[in-house]
Amino acid sequence: MFGDRRVEMKSPEQVRKMRAAGLVVGRTLELLRGAVAPGVTTAELDRLAEEHIRSHGAVPSFLGYSEPPFPASICASVNEEVVHGIPGARRLEEGDVISIDCGAIVDGWHGDAAITVPVGEVRAEVTELLRVTEESLWAGLAAVRNGGRVTDIGHAVETSVRAAGDYGIVEDYTGHGIGTSMHMSPDVPNYGRPGRGPRLRPGIALAVEPMVVLGDQETGVAEDEWTVVTLDGSWAAHYEHTFALTPDGVWVLTALDGGRERLTALGAPYGGED
Repeated sequence: MFGDRRVEMKSPEQVRKMRAAGLVVGRTLELLRGAVAPGVTTAELDRLAEEHIRSHGAVPSFLGYSEPPFPASICASVNEEVVHGIPGARRLEEGDVISIDCGAIVDGWHGDAAITVPVGEVRAEVTELLRVTEESLWAGLAAVRNGGRVTDIGHAVETSVRAAGDYGIVEDYTGHGIGTSMHMSPDVPNYGRPGRGPRLRPGIALAVEPMVVLGDQETGVAEDEWTVVTLDGSWAAHYEHTFALTPDGVWVLTALDGGRERLTALGAPYGGED
């Protein structure tokens, strides 16, 4: 899972550059959150995202990524689509949920985050799914401590989800290191035993991204070679933040307040500069 690949450590100045990218991502997601409504197409959300990212001096991380090249600036995954959904002509309908994953590059440094947004009124079990998934993300972030291990994060995510009910935690897709590339070593799974993997030290930057489903955790990839869907058709939620560990604590680079409010409420040290 972790291998022997080098973990890229960042200087304080490099973390500040990642914060600039993270703020572009965070503000783009808030813009898209407000634009989600019945009748809006996922392609319209993608256009809005790309315009906003570029107008703030950044470049979309996702556009042209990998092979086959990803054709859009955001991932837009609806209902049973877990992650990597390709924006297109699909119109959102009342009662849907849409997971929006967004990345941006500023001066060669990446930020990456995701939210899941209800479209109008949704079923109570879906509202609870979103709450459980977002809270598990913050549980994972709050578990980060100087000298800890990467799997402390996934253990906290899993513990949070399991305490909330009978949900599936997607295991085939994980969080990741991030910095001069969007996906770097190490992997950050959303389950497992604590105390394993690379040490958490000031200068490490990771993206934490739990994906939780109402049914079975098993997934497959659609014919477009990108969109990940649940095999049983159950609905999914996906939340993500990029953080850096500083000498003072966790700085959530893609949260507009740096994560101060949520981390403080959870009793975790806040390590941001703003």
